[in-house]
Amino acid sequence: MADHQDTGRNPGRAPDDGSRSGRTLAHPEAPRQRRPRLLRLLGPGLITGAADDDPSGIATYAQAGATFSNGMLWTAPVTLPMMAVIQEICDRTALATGASLGTLIRRKFSRKPRILIGILVVALLIANTFNIAADLLAIGQGMELLGAGPDHIWSAVAGIGIAITLMTGSFSLIARLFKWLCVALLAYVAVLFAAHVDWKDVGAGLLGLHFQWSWKYLGLLVAVLGTTISPYLFFWQSAHRVEEMRAEDLGGKSPLALPDREDSEARSKLRAARADVFVGMFFSVLVMFAIMTATAATLGRNGTDINSAADAAKALEPVAGPAAKILFSIGFIGSGILGIPVLAGSASVGLAGLTGTRWGFDRSPRKARTFYILLGVGTLGGVLIALFVDNPIGLLVFTAVLNGIAAAPFLVVTMLISGDKKIMGRYVNGRVAATVGWTTAAIMAGAGVVGIWTTLSGS
Repeated sequence: MADHQDTGRNPGRAPDDGSRSGRTLAHPEAPRQRRPRLLRLLGPGLITGAADDDPSGIATYAQAGATFSNGMLWTAPVTLPMMAVIQEICDRTALATGASLGTLIRRKFSRKPRILIGILVVALLIANTFNIAADLLAIGQGMELLGAGPDHIWSAVAGIGIAITLMTGSFSLIARLFKWLCVALLAYVAVLFAAHVDWKDVGAGLLGLHFQWSWKYLGLLVAVLGTTISPYLFFWQSAHRVEEMRAEDLGGKSPLALPDREDSEARSKLRAARADVFVGMFFSVLVMFAIMTATAATLGRNGTDINSAADAAKALEPVAGPAAKILFSIGFIGSGILGIPVLAGSASVGLAGLTGTRWGFDRSPRKARTFYILLGVGTLGGVLIALFVDNPIGLLVFTAVLNGIAAAPFLVVTMLISGDKKIMGRYVNGRVAATVGWTTAAIMAGAGVVGIWTTLSGS
């Protein structure tokens, strides 16, 4: 994805001390431990892909399949290269510089543009707080489906529990356990073989032959694009890669950027990172396709709206029968608990990088005070919002629309940074990355305009 013009070592890489142990808690396994080759490759990219299928994504994809049947399936093959390239770009900025996206914004832009971008990041923090609230409500509904009690109580318990876990530096536990719970979402793939899927109609949907020119369709399309090309994932991908690099036994307490490594080692690292990102994005889109197709084949026959988690769970009945609610709940809860730290951490990392303060789950609250304060504000703010909302599915889809509106400005910022040879050196965007990246920015800008109109007009 990048042109490899050698510009020498990476200048200006800030030292990165103050970590708890020199190993990131987001990528807990030490480099020297021997694991299967595939598992050694998978890390930040897989976490990002799994977090992209959070309850907001699940609800949005299910709503698309239930309301318009296979009418939005074309978004799966269209968004896959967009997702893969954008997340590869974000990942490469971290690899090439050893710095997070927020830090690179401070390095790239002068004071006035930084203030404007800072306002956008604050707006992202607010949007993420609503998204956290929606995900907490989804966790609550998942627990309620399991017969564990009222959803609002479990939403509050989950939010407070996650906040405490993050503050005590145990994100590694969340990352390791709950990314595997998200595998429950692959049950939707099994539905494709158990339900009566009209594969001819699926093919027509993949080709976009069921596209509709209506405000309801376009509004939900913005939500699908927004939950797939989510701006918070841009900050998360770069930050998580930096933390993974901190864990290596190479740069001491500082992440060792690619230009500071031996050429063969740098090439190997870049290939492994790309494989990680592409596998993660493929997993994410596979789940997206399966949810849309499964709900289209079950709930979408009559063009129904989904109003609760129980409604969405019905799509799994052909393969799970009476256990559909249990299977759906596990996936809903797992994706929510994994997605919330990503949502809370992404904007916190961005603002910490912009202000030049320390950040990271591998640091104690005492050494990364601003980061953890913002993390707590986002998580506990989500808990408070969740207490006063009674329509979690509606809020989940609404937050997806918000992400669709917010994506374009952050894509422009990301493309300007990754296209700057002074920052990226020989890892600057190549032709493919630049073309797909700027095209994605243009598409999301158009989606943002539609999203603003449908939100304000109530269409």
